[in-house]
Amino acid sequence: MAAVAVTRIGKPRYPVMIKKLFAVALATALAAGAAPAAAHGQASNRAQRVTLTNSDNGRSATANTGDDVDIRLTSVRDNGLTYSWSVPQSSTPDVARLANGGTTPDGGAMATFHAEEAGTVTITAARHCRPDPGRVCPSVMTPWKVTVSVE
Repeated sequence: MAAVAVTRIGKPRYPVMIKKLFAVALATALAAGAAPAAAHGQASNRAQRVTLTNSDNGRSATANTGDDVDIRLTSVRDNGLTYSWSVPQSSTPDVARLANGGTTPDGGAMATFHAEEAGTVTITAARHCRPDPGRVCPSVMTPWKVTVSVE
């Protein structure tokens, strides 16, 4: 007698154990999502990211403890002059600690500050001129400053 191969067409059958495991995982995920932290009287512990740019000069911002404050400053190039930024600095590292920072080859600057504790911090940078050969820069340095309240 010859062996006959049987090919099943249609939905594959999963073992009952996998179906039960999937049902438990799905129920757990739905239950966790159905009761947000605020419903239990707790604030969300998820850190946020506050991003500040050239246009935020002179402004105030608010962050929560644990948040990251990103500074992204872009350079300006005009008539053979490049206006480059210094690396942003924190006035109060206990409130906002510099996690990383640097400058880009085109004169931009970036920094990430981690909000460590409640308080107020001033983050500053300065824009200065770099001339192309044969050009002369005006003797002007432009400050950039934001005040961040960490709650």
